[in-house]
Amino acid sequence: MEQDIANLKQQVEHLERQLHKQEKMASLGLLSAGIAHEIQNPLNFVINFSKMSVKLLNDLEEIVEDCADKLDEDDAADMQDIADDLKENLAKIQEHGERAISIIRGILLHSRGKAGEFLPTDVGQLVHEYVWLSYHAMRANDKSFNIAIQEDIQEGMPKLMVIPQDLSRAVLNVMNNACYTVKERAGKEGADYVPTIAVKVALQQEEGQNILRIDLKDNGMGMSKELQEKIFDNFFTTKPAGQGTGLGMGITREIITHNHGGQLLLSSEAGVGTTFSFIIPAKIAK
Repeated sequence: MEQDIANLKQQVEHLERQLHKQEKMASLGLLSAGIAHEIQNPLNFVINFSKMSVKLLNDLEEIVEDCADKLDEDDAADMQDIADDLKENLAKIQEHGERAISIIRGILLHSRGKAGEFLPTDVGQLVHEYVWLSYHAMRANDKSFNIAIQEDIQEGMPKLMVIPQDLSRAVLNVMNNACYTVKERAGKEGADYVPTIAVKVALQQEEGQNILRIDLKDNGMGMSKELQEKIFDNFFTTKPAGQGTGLGMGITREIITHNHGGQLLLSSEAGVGTTFSFIIPAKIAK
């Protein structure tokens, strides 16, 4: 009896800690949305001025071309090389600026969405962004961490009605676990092992129904049958104390099966790797 009370007390304390973490996460969500909004404005200036600079550079080239007969041949060649380098640099500024804008818009979209609200979403872009967000988060804590990410995201996929807040969280949960397990295996096997995570996103037709399939496959530690049976249990974690809550995979299953009416499939083999598959009935946005 005393043991039962002690266990219950321990579970209550654990839940209280999780609630505090959830409150912090909610505050961080509001903060990140505010930061994203503030960053978007200067990024727009960067992109717009890079486009304007390209136009001015083109005008300058036309002027130089008109004066070609007055320029030394070597000087004219040097000026053209410089102009080409400037165009290349400006193209890179624009490309990366627009990618940053895309990420920020995604953050704002997800933060503005109401709980459980289905929104038209570029699922391929969402998965791509959160896969790399997870990787860079791991890199921020460990500069030596490096992996090969193989992406196979179907091109031209229409926007789908999903709950972006939830789906992004599910991708992040699985990707975080994948990063952790390949890192763990890399620490044991050394330089001969290449940590790899493969990501596949496709819209398929099954029995006349549109199906969204997202596969996240790693070549990490893998799981025994016993671990696979426990992985979705709340508070179960294979990570050291303080590094995992044991709630991530339970939440992920809830997001895919309950919130999106889909299936969460698990395939794993100890010493080989693990694949999580999201199978979601897809509704194409109008």
